[in-house]
Amino acid sequence: MNLVRRVVARLTGMAALPGDFTGALDDQELVLAAGESDAGSLVATNHGLWLPESGGHRRVGWHLVSKATWNAGSFVVIEADEVDEAEGAVLLADRAARRFSLSSPGKFPQSVQERVTSSIKSSHHRELAGGGAWFVQRKVPGRDGIVLQVRADPGTDREALRAFAASIASQLRRAKRPD
Repeated sequence: MNLVRRVVARLTGMAALPGDFTGALDDQELVLAAGESDAGSLVATNHGLWLPESGGHRRVGWHLVSKATWNAGSFVVIEADEVDEAEGAVLLADRAARRFSLSSPGKFPQSVQERVTSSIKSSHHRELAGGGAWFVQRKVPGRDGIVLQVRADPGTDREALRAFAASIASQLRRAKRPD
């Protein structure tokens, strides 16, 4: 299968998979760019960002990439986990930032930025008891429509967050209903 993907990549102008890649791409998954790092290759596809792990590569869907930056040879990514749900709003918690030194970044940083940015339809920060939260509407592959994601700032009151997130999700559902 790797040979077929390499031939298709060459014919279509898509990026080829790096030789150390251990993940299993879906049938419709296309490689957009790859970067070589000190920890192994990183791969951006139309479905997500593949990161090197101790046991191989693991894909993070674009909707779970909270932040990705490129500066002075370092690529930093912050991944989120879906930790709760409040009346249709998905509550997220960020993992610790991971830093990769890229020796040959190519189109990789630009491809990641474009994918993360294009998944976001709107974002707004709201002050709440004890802190605040980001309310982000995102397009999530495999889910219908737009999903409301909520990422709390440190110290934010959890119950105030859940109540406000549920209220916003309810308002969004009402706004989508035809009259």
